[in-house]
Amino acid sequence: MSTDYYEVLGVPRDATGDQIKKAYRKLAMRYHPDVSDTEDSAEKFKQIGEAYEVLQDPNKRAVYDRGGDPLGGGFSAGGGFGGFSAGGFDFTNLVDAMFGQTTRRGPRSRVQKGQDSLAKLDLTLAEAAFGVTKPLKVTLAVVCQRCNGKGSADGADPVACPTCHGQGEVVQIQRSFLGDIRTSAPCPACHGFGNVIQNPCPECSGEGRVRGSRTINVKIPPGVSSGNRIHLDSQGEVGLGGGPAGDLYVELRVARHDIFTRDGDNLELVINVPMTAAALGTELTLDTLEADRDDLPDADKTVKVAIPPGTQSGTRVVVPDKGVPKLRGRGRGSLAVTVAVATPTGLDEEQRELLRTLAKLRDEERLEASVATARGKGGFFDRLKEAFS
Repeated sequence: MSTDYYEVLGVPRDATGDQIKKAYRKLAMRYHPDVSDTEDSAEKFKQIGEAYEVLQDPNKRAVYDRGGDPLGGGFSAGGGFGGFSAGGFDFTNLVDAMFGQTTRRGPRSRVQKGQDSLAKLDLTLAEAAFGVTKPLKVTLAVVCQRCNGKGSADGADPVACPTCHGQGEVVQIQRSFLGDIRTSAPCPACHGFGNVIQNPCPECSGEGRVRGSRTINVKIPPGVSSGNRIHLDSQGEVGLGGGPAGDLYVELRVARHDIFTRDGDNLELVINVPMTAAALGTELTLDTLEADRDDLPDADKTVKVAIPPGTQSGTRVVVPDKGVPKLRGRGRGSLAVTVAVATPTGLDEEQRELLRTLAKLRDEERLEASVATARGKGGFFDRLKEAFS
């Protein structure tokens, strides 16, 4: 025989059974493939198990001491190392010995906290800018009113599961070349709770919760934008067994406005001004975003904007503090008014003649086309592009 089992375990040839077992346990914990990072740990672990297989069995040890083959060419029909047998050392004990704890999970509570939920809420631009308290209807898990969350039709407490005897898990033993390997899994009878409800509530089937709709008033602060979320504590799904509710997150979606375009805390507005008004200058009264509110007097819903004489298309007039209130901080953004000069159409003969006279006085009867500079000075489309960039 090429392998000296006594040398493998590091024990004398007259070692007792306790000495052999102690040596095996020490070496098994040292060379187990899941613990050791040496390249030959698997082979050494196999030799250690084979040595223990032989030396812990008096009959096999006697055959080995006489020079015979105690294994008959391989492992015994019992499958696995003797150190993993019922009378020796199993894999669970190995884990417990290494980490000082058991791998059992135990039963889980029937009362559990509910999951967080996400809902979406649509807002107008004015509601997002100035804030609002808005109702939101949500469909979530709520406490079952029939059993008040207990899950039992008659209000009785759950009883210990007869399958796992209250442990919440069952242990299975599998035979392998490593010996008896114990694995645990949630009990299929009680689903890991360790107890069963003998008379489940017909409304919630023993869960203590049902699907239901309710309306929540959500307070929206001024200055929110699309994608912002409002966090409502304990307004989400009720947990199993009527457990505490999770949190509710409300994601905001702000609709596009027919007139105003939002750019951060600023508002953009394009107005059409007749050619004569742009040339002569004027003052306009414009509606602000406050015009969408019903709680303000009319005087607070408008602003006066001066159009200087000679205003060109694309000119941008900025009105401070008429934009969106800042979500974090004080003050408001600005309202930027971009002027688009409207060229008159459908002129009658008298109007045409007046324009001809004006053109003659300004020496503009025969003009040569002029190209705007690269920076767009004087060009309507360039100035309009700059206004919105």
